[in-house]
Amino acid sequence: MAKRRAVNNLMALAVLSALAQQPMHPYQMASVLREYGKDRNMKIKWGSLYTVVQNLEKHGLIEATDTVRQGGRPERTVYAITGPGRAELVDWVRELISTPEPEQSRFVAGLSVMAVLSPGEAAELLAQRLSVLERELADRRGRLAEASREVPRLFLVEDEYELAVAEAEVGFVRGLLAELTGGTFPGLADWQVFHDTGYIPPELAELMERGVPLE
Repeated sequence: MAKRRAVNNLMALAVLSALAQQPMHPYQMASVLREYGKDRNMKIKWGSLYTVVQNLEKHGLIEATDTVRQGGRPERTVYAITGPGRAELVDWVRELISTPEPEQSRFVAGLSVMAVLSPGEAAELLAQRLSVLERELADRRGRLAEASREVPRLFLVEDEYELAVAEAEVGFVRGLLAELTGGTFPGLADWQVFHDTGYIPPELAELMERGVPLE
């Protein structure tokens, strides 16, 4: 189970990881995080950056160490990670790597109520999804291959994981689509009858009575 943390926004994790390299002011943090593509690896709301920085400072995980001014711009506060902040960063990463946590998926939500569609429409929509996924997968493979020629693998493992997840989703969608179009999906006829008439076969009605909803 995930620990309760003083600042649990994943942007805080990104900020701590940036400051573990060197002290920075918030504008630098945003530039570094964008350069490293952290907004692709975790949900980041850039508008909350200053709030996250303030919360990290409030809890002693980072501290202001300097102020700088460039040209006519306002002064900017430079922050550094503290000892407790570095310990929090390491502990947080250990948790994320070692402890699986359920993550909500819009696709899973759609699959859970797919019965409201006809089998034919579900197949058409899955075919659309598969076409997009296959293009994205080819793009991911190309970008990873290109990056791997210059970037050490240690800094690409998150991209390898996302590629593996994408490959698994393509395989799942392709298999499900094949069952629907090939007529081998279990209960396909009952599904079509339910969609056409609203009639619920006895075995499905029993599941619903036991608390397994049809849609």
